[in-house]
Amino acid sequence: MQYKIMANRTTSYGYLEKFLADIRSRGRYAFTLEELMKEFNLPYLTIKQGLYRLKLKKIIFQVRQGFYTIVPPEYSSQGIIPLYFYLDDLMKYLGRTYYLSLLSAAALHGAAHQQPMEFFVTIQHPVLRSIKNNKVKINFITKNNWPEDVIVKHKTSSGYINVSSPEWTALDLLANTNRFGLNRVVTVIQELASEIKVSNLAKTASKYDNIANLQRLGYILDKVSGENKLADSLHKVLEKKKYNLVLLSPLKNRKGEIDEKWRVIKNMEIESDL
Repeated sequence: MQYKIMANRTTSYGYLEKFLADIRSRGRYAFTLEELMKEFNLPYLTIKQGLYRLKLKKIIFQVRQGFYTIVPPEYSSQGIIPLYFYLDDLMKYLGRTYYLSLLSAAALHGAAHQQPMEFFVTIQHPVLRSIKNNKVKINFITKNNWPEDVIVKHKTSSGYINVSSPEWTALDLLANTNRFGLNRVVTVIQELASEIKVSNLAKTASKYDNIANLQRLGYILDKVSGENKLADSLHKVLEKKKYNLVLLSPLKNRKGEIDEKWRVIKNMEIESDL
């Protein structure tokens, strides 16, 4: 739909509201300043003033410079819609390949025991500055690349978003124990275990290049969670690789009992919240 609006109070009043209604009728919750500039024959300052008016009325919310979300009445008390409604649009706007990751992915897979008030999105290099404002905090984690088949499509009210599979999420969490702490990571992995499939875990592990984290995951599934089938599938993958002694926690000292099966030095006691 193309609007041709001249810059005067009589003809331009309500044009933004009509535009927002059109966006929502197409199942979208987000739009960009660039879209508006293309859509309307109005000066930049006029459009910015209109957006400012809608922000004050809490009809829209500015997530990032040039990117806005519509706030329907049912979300007016929060002042913003859930991230899942606009994440894919945001990442397309930023031109970045992505997936929802770590605790955020784990929560969507049912591991909501310690669901955070912030979100984690993994992107490919270069680094992208995180989004932090009074309504939302999105942490961007950089990774060189990842296999396509470790990403699943999650249905939302506005389409689909990319989410790491339960298997990849568990390995990602172990790669970020410095951020969350091993005990918290173990708790989430225990909750994720019911969603992890034996065949998927073996396939994912065979493509994963951090052997130490495969050992740690195997040890946790085997010795802490008692997930024998999952642990056995992981051990079969490890048997085809060369693996050395690793610390259970990279952040602790090197002293501890050695688990010969997984070649893991148990240098801390796991204290799960479950």
